[in-house]
Amino acid sequence: MKGFFHTDGNLTDKGRHLAKILAGLYSLVIGLLCFLPQSWYPQYKTFSTPGIVQIGRLYFLPTPFNSLINGDKVDSLYELWLIVLQNLTNIFLLYPLVLALVFLFEKWRSAKTALLYSLCISCFIECTQLILDFLLDAGRVFEVDDLWTNSLGGLLAYVSYKMWIKIHQPS
Repeated sequence: MKGFFHTDGNLTDKGRHLAKILAGLYSLVIGLLCFLPQSWYPQYKTFSTPGIVQIGRLYFLPTPFNSLINGDKVDSLYELWLIVLQNLTNIFLLYPLVLALVFLFEKWRSAKTALLYSLCISCFIECTQLILDFLLDAGRVFEVDDLWTNSLGGLLAYVSYKMWIKIHQPS
């Protein structure tokens, strides 16, 4: 790790180059995860998520904190676990990307900026999924909860960066 980080915890030129490559590759992974039709993925859920509203080919989950509000409508602990797992994966969806961007760009190095940019990226993903459903019937769902869970992941990435830098500050 010595060749990738300065002693103060920030990236070296070699580290910056690697971080840019990894951020680009991870952006591609996010694109595949978020924009390929749902039918292309293995279906672990054998139930319908409570609270989904369908308007034509478009699917919405407009209820904030839907997992808490409609959690009593699931029939088993397994279904509840899948809902919790989905929320956790949404928290960590943007985490690696935002962490790389915080290391790479000084303008990302505030909690407010990391949170705002994460929200914008999440909003872009959700709105683009709607457009994709309208054009291709991809079976994607615009979920309000994804906006806050993805944004929380971005904020956690910023906090991780700050902890990394604090650990590497000279005493």
